Amino acid sequence: MTAGLRALRRRILTPALSNISLEVRGFRKKDPAARELLESVGRSFLEGYGHIAEAPHSQAAEPRLEAIPRQFRGFAYEGAAMACSVMDALPGGRGRRLSGLLAGRGGRHVYMAYVGVGWAMARLPRMLHPDIGQTDPLLRWLILDGYGFHQAYFHTGRYVHAQHQERRLPWPQGQASYAQRAVDQGIGRALWFVGGTDVDAVQALVDAFPPSRRGDLFSGVGLAATYAGGAGADELLRLRENAGAYRPQLLQGSAFAAEAREKAGLTVPHTELATEVLCRMKPHEAAGVCRELRPGASDRSDAPAYETWRQHIAGAIDREGRS
Repeated sequence: MTAGLRALRRRILTPALSNISLEVRGFRKKDPAARELLESVGRSFLEGYGHIAEAPHSQAAEPRLEAIPRQFRGFAYEGAAMACSVMDALPGGRGRRLSGLLAGRGGRHVYMAYVGVGWAMARLPRMLHPDIGQTDPLLRWLILDGYGFHQAYFHTGRYVHAQHQERRLPWPQGQASYAQRAVDQGIGRALWFVGGTDVDAVQALVDAFPPSRRGDLFSGVGLAATYAGGAGADELLRLRENAGAYRPQLLQGSAFAAEAREKAGLTVPHTELATEVLCRMKPHEAAGVCRELRPGASDRSDAPAYETWRQHIAGAIDREGRS
């Protein structure tokens, strides 16, 4: 395919930039800085998507992806993974783009890449969904996290304000019992965007959900507050204090974000601020807890392994923060 045809393919496949405008989405606009941050996240996502759509193969897009500023590069790889999954599903896609991305520098962004796969699942007919059998059995639950984020971000009235839960999720039937919880973790991340990084608005959104869902929602909030940023020290402290019984889950999400950024070499000042306020740890220390408690390969075949990992992280960081 010629460069001109690939450029045309990019224009056809890449979602419109207006889709990420807070004005269009109806999200809270806390202040100009927070609005610019969240819209920059969206632009970086779409930029990564577009680079894959235009590239002859996924690793050919690496130089452009690596040129995106550190703060937003992970979001670009998230968009790139979505594009890979969509293009793999197209006629003649051959199913090689996602594996190629993860085999290259995208492998350092596996947390974000799996979230991007979830975005693709939300857009593709079920018959064209990626084969999750080729993904890490422990981390593949992040795909449903991405699915939940997409649904809350683009269908906010239904999934956030009406608190809709799907009865049939795009997941193997034998592993479906944990699926809704993984989706809620993604919805929680989206609440950080819906609330415009305003911790009081985000808290109110979480509190409107039934108590049984709030732990997973707070986990997503903690991840987004740490990975995306947008809140100052006083705001983060208020978030930590007001989480109440769900503080351990909030801290677990923050630690996951630290691990995702540390693994990719993308730790930035707001990551350090968030982990210090929420977890009472440096980013590398919070990430170290995640790595230390990660289950062995023989324990990664089911939902309890992932949930047990999350619970152990939550308990360890909460204990450390109280000492």
